[in-house]
Amino acid sequence: MAVHEDSAQKKKSSDALDEIPTFNVENMQNNTRIINYSRTFMSIIGGVIAGIFGFNGLMGGIFYFVVMAITTAGLAAKTGFSVHSYFDSWNQIVFDGILGGLLVNLNICFFLLVNA
Repeated sequence: MAVHEDSAQKKKSSDALDEIPTFNVENMQNNTRIINYSRTFMSIIGGVIAGIFGFNGLMGGIFYFVVMAITTAGLAAKTGFSVHSYFDSWNQIVFDGILGGLLVNLNICFFLLVNA
């Protein structure tokens, strides 16, 4: 009977190990890099579109966050809304790169368009 319990405990412990999610670090870094590239590209495109439509000030800021919301929805749709298969949490896909993209957008608008 003791042997049966030991084998049952080994089976339970191996089942517990199977339930632990494992991530490939290189793939996660690549996914994070893709998010940053996508957000940077979309902030540049959004800045150009905002400039064409003449959005500036508060309206330009609101337009930027609308473009980032659309980008987030697109990235989530690209993962099939199973974000945990590709990232640690929803925070990476929702918040990573938004402020960096905002700085890129502000620098492009200020240095290239205002000082031209």
